[in-house]
Order: sequence, then structure tokens, then C-alpha cells
Amino acid sequence: QVQLVESGGGLVQPGGSLRLSCAASGMIFSLYAMGWYRQAPGKQRELVATITRGGSTNYADSVKGRFTISRDNAKKTMYLQMNSLKPEDTAVYYCNVDRLSAWGQGTQVTVSS
Repeated sequence: QVQLVESGGGLVQPGGSLRLSCAASGMIFSLYAMGWYRQAPGKQRELVATITRGGSTNYADSVKGRFTISRDNAKKTMYLQMNSLKPEDTAVYYCNVDRLSAWGQGTQVTVSS
């Protein structure tokens, strides 16, 4: 059974940084592309960033140059480094493995002064 567990969310001031982690189990981690999504109150869930098995990355325009997605196959963990955070980045952030239809429980990120 695939399990994805996000961590690292919290409250941060505008301009600050956070690093999210997604720990995976029940799957051969290195075989799958993975992604981060987010959902703000009253809005649809949206794609933030993806990373392929080989480490190629893709970002939503709204986070390009500020967020960095990465993965450590040995630790079975994916990361999202978020810098220069803005209030509009406030959302619940979810880890996803699309081919397995797997989602984590989400971690709240709040950017506010």
C-alpha cells in the first residue's frame, strides 16, 4: 500500500522560506515521476511542480525562480524548497504520484505578516 507523508509546512512571513518533504513507502520510489500540488481556500487544486524519474523538473509559472523540487531516491523522499514566499502561496500542499493515483494528506503553508 502506497503511503505519502508530507511535512515541513507552517506559518512564515512574506519573503521567507520553507522546505517541504514527502516521505514515500509501499512503492519503488525511483521508478515514478512525482509532483507537488496545492489548494488554496475556495480554489481548485493546482499543479506546483513535477520531477521525473531522471530528475527533470517542471514548474508552474507562478513559482518559477522561487521554488525548487528535488528528490532523494535513497531516502525515498521528495522535497520542495520554497523561497521568497508570498501571501498568495498560502495553501495546503500535497504530494502526488500520478501513475499510482496516490496523494498525501497535505501540509498547511501560511504566508502572513
